[in-house]
Amino acid sequence: MRFVKKQVLFCDICPATYAISEAKEKLKRNIRDFTGKDRFAKGQTNRRLKNIVSTHSNHLIKKGKGIDPVLQQNKAVNIDLACKKINGIVIRPGETFSFWRTVGKITKRKGYKDGRIISANKLQPGLGGGLCNLGNTIHLLVIHSPLEVTEFHTHSDALAPDGDVRVPMSSGTSVCYNYVDFRFKNTTDQPVQLCVWCEDGELRGELRSARQFPFTYEITEEGHHFAKEGDKYFRISKIYKLTKDRQTGELIDKKLIRDNHSEVMFDYNEIPKELIRN
Repeated sequence: MRFVKKQVLFCDICPATYAISEAKEKLKRNIRDFTGKDRFAKGQTNRRLKNIVSTHSNHLIKKGKGIDPVLQQNKAVNIDLACKKINGIVIRPGETFSFWRTVGKITKRKGYKDGRIISANKLQPGLGGGLCNLGNTIHLLVIHSPLEVTEFHTHSDALAPDGDVRVPMSSGTSVCYNYVDFRFKNTTDQPVQLCVWCEDGELRGELRSARQFPFTYEITEEGHHFAKEGDKYFRISKIYKLTKDRQTGELIDKKLIRDNHSEVMFDYNEIPKELIRN
């Protein structure tokens, strides 16, 4: 029998090499931004643009087997701090929104706490944990609009049970300061505004514009099920973005935006049995 030696990445040798690799990626990001042509959105205002393009909300605190309530409370603190940096930002035509350029570096001095993060494909505590939840809320607002997502990183779309209603891509946006970013560009002819805030235990979000766009946007999911591969379960589906004429409802475009194959990160006993396929 022939054995093939698995190659070990430099960043996986030890914590020190991981830190070196991370510092390198942060430096590369800073150089790209400094030398690049992107114009980043900066202006923040309390005055809301008139038209609501899309809305989304979700519970800040998740409960269930194996979910640490302290990390959930800390997540709520982290999200609230980051929301205050983003809420009301206006993205003008041609400008790009960057999650990390808007939120800034997360530190304990700023009040950030250990929340739940995914590292090495495992859920564990980490400073600023839970901000992926905020990144995902913003992503859901943007994909229900004509704006162009220019940077998007995924992790599992099965972090927690769905509850009563399945929301496609209810999780799955990964952010990590500053080299794993979420960015979108305003490719329209009018300014848009991103509003995110915490209220009554909910993370709430709105994408606003000066006037109504001529199209509406929907997210639909096909073939949603769970399957066991080896000793792990995965959520499998295809997720599409539908563009429709606002006046007639006619379907203009159907675009695949995610071929979903996400490892289930919650208790397998909570997977709906009727959704498990061989």
